[in-house]
Amino acid sequence: MNAKELFGKALIAASSAQILLDAGDVDGACNRAYYGMFDAARAALLASGLDEAAVNTKTHSGLISKFSLQLVKSGQVSVELGKSLNKVEDLRLMADYKGDTVMLEDAAWAVNQADIFVKTLSKTFS
Repeated sequence: MNAKELFGKALIAASSAQILLDAGDVDGACNRAYYGMFDAARAALLASGLDEAAVNTKTHSGLISKFSLQLVKSGQVSVELGKSLNKVEDLRLMADYKGDTVMLEDAAWAVNQADIFVKTLSKTFS
């Protein structure tokens, strides 16, 4: 997938997160919010000039580390956006695997962060 396709996929996931949140599916909203951010991070890395092999890491933490090293530490992306990606990943892991209850306000924050993250990166790197 190229950066444009990934940004499109990210926008859909972020929109889906809001729909799920509105429907009361807190866990689903966290999942979609994170994957919107994940795909936007991948797209931004591709758009910044990294080749596809470097972007397609084997783990989510690998991609998040690469995003931080390549785009946050270089100043192309704000530290706040980098931190939000990490925190939304934590919420997604809680929702998908740990069985802990994600609070509605945390899910709403994640959905809002995904919207900001995806829109900011798509404007910056498109």
